[in-house]
Amino acid sequence: MPAEQFVSELNEQIGREYAAHQQYVAVAVYYDSLTLPQLASFFYRQALEERGHAMMMVQYLLDAGETPTIPGVEAPRTDFDDVVAPIALALEQEKRVTDQISGLAAIAREANDYVSEQFVQWFLKEQVEEIATMSDLLAIAERATDRWSDIEDFIAREHPGDEGGDPTAPTAAGGA
Repeated sequence: MPAEQFVSELNEQIGREYAAHQQYVAVAVYYDSLTLPQLASFFYRQALEERGHAMMMVQYLLDAGETPTIPGVEAPRTDFDDVVAPIALALEQEKRVTDQISGLAAIAREANDYVSEQFVQWFLKEQVEEIATMSDLLAIAERATDRWSDIEDFIAREHPGDEGGDPTAPTAAGGA
């Protein structure tokens, strides 16, 4: 049985994952409105990934006999000054999520809840990848601020999509 504080904080994290999903949808729509299909597609995929993370957390709580909480979320930011700003926002969001997941691991460890600690390890590994991806994308975008096609080419070359699922990922509720 997971530690009570871990359950509470994981429920909070579910809300933050859904908020990240919404933010990435808003970023994707922004890029779609500028006719930047590679960036739009990339962020639509990122949105689905965040939703999947929330659903993995939901499934973990269900499997542990706990009650998941599905909260409402604040409206995401939709206005951006340029094509770089949403990527910078995404990087900051990924850094924040890393801190939050690290906090979950610490709560589990302090409570000797080793099963929950093991559960969040996959998310920590995932965050390393997410920060690296967003950092690289931000560096490219900052160098190519006025050459949007260069950013699109980078995404098409380095992140073509449909990279397959991670067989080590936790199971998501609803098969998501």
